[in-house]
Amino acid sequence: MALDPALAALAELPRGKRLLGFDIGTKTIGLATSDVERRMATPLETIARAKFAKDAERIVAIASRYDVGGLVAGLPVNMDGSEGPRAQATRAFMRNLSRLLPLPVAFWDERLSTAAVQRALIEQDASRARRAEVVDRMAAAYILQGALDRIRTADRDTTFDEE
Repeated sequence: MALDPALAALAELPRGKRLLGFDIGTKTIGLATSDVERRMATPLETIARAKFAKDAERIVAIASRYDVGGLVAGLPVNMDGSEGPRAQATRAFMRNLSRLLPLPVAFWDERLSTAAVQRALIEQDASRARRAEVVDRMAAAYILQGALDRIRTADRDTTFDEE
């Protein structure tokens, strides 16, 4: 199955460029980064939301520090696949960010990502305080890993098609 155009653009980035993953909430923004080979996502940090300018300044600094070539934002779609106010807010945030950070952006369906991360943390016996501290950046890593896996699967499918 072919990649959607946004993920395809990320797959075509030059070698050595990382991807930055986002879990954008109303109070926090979880961030994760890929390795330079774009195989593995790692939780990075959680930004307590303030004004857009301050949040964006921090994100731009992180993107520069990690030599980021593309962005993957979790899109909070409803269980029926429709987009509500939170999805619209996420798209607006990324649209505004792209004015300051002109990189390719892909959106990744984040349904149940936070629940999956919470479940994993509970299984690891993480305290409630620890879960609250790390859940957003771990959700960003979960989202980014899903996109990385999809890109890698499409690469493998294309390789097999050519043989």
